[in-house]
Amino acid sequence: MTDRPRSGVVLAGGYSTRFEGADKALATVDGRPMLARVVDRLAGVVDRLVVSCRTDQQPAFETALAGVTDTPVAFVHDPEPDGGPLAGLAASCGAVETTYAAVVACDMPFLDPAFVSFLFERAAGHDAAIPELEGGHLQPTQAVYRANRLEAVATRQLAADRRSLHGALDEIDTVVIPASTVAAHTDWRSLRDVNSRADLEAL
Repeated sequence: MTDRPRSGVVLAGGYSTRFEGADKALATVDGRPMLARVVDRLAGVVDRLVVSCRTDQQPAFETALAGVTDTPVAFVHDPEPDGGPLAGLAASCGAVETTYAAVVACDMPFLDPAFVSFLFERAAGHDAAIPELEGGHLQPTQAVYRANRLEAVATRQLAADRRSLHGALDEIDTVVIPASTVAAHTDWRSLRDVNSRADLEAL
């Protein structure tokens, strides 16, 4: 692996159970599917992209992403449908060929590319750079990780039937970006995810 170029991983394999039966990755914001918005924004600061999804989602996702970016996009299928973000991360990081990868959930339509680039800078020399939210919680699905380290930890956790992403973070060298620093570099809206149509309307 090399320090550069950078990779991006978009997590999109969930069943969107709180989104009234529709796939939230394809819900539109300003006329574009959220997945397309996230991929387009992330493509500005990475050299290659991996979309983690279920096998049945790929045809619709390919259609949604047609013409969105010139950055190469590969699809990695979750080893088990809706196995949670840790399963998607283990598979996706195994497909990443760079040292670091930005990991972003597909339901963050206001992703800030400049802030992702800042996370890459802060992650250098560590296993992860993860932003802290206003309430003190971490946002691990908009963060930068050392890909091979996260893959190894996630694989080991899954083999022990532990699926908590936060639990996996306890095993890696993480730089936490304090909420005050986050606020100085981006708008909080860029870190908010969409779980329901009400969330989408609120954003």
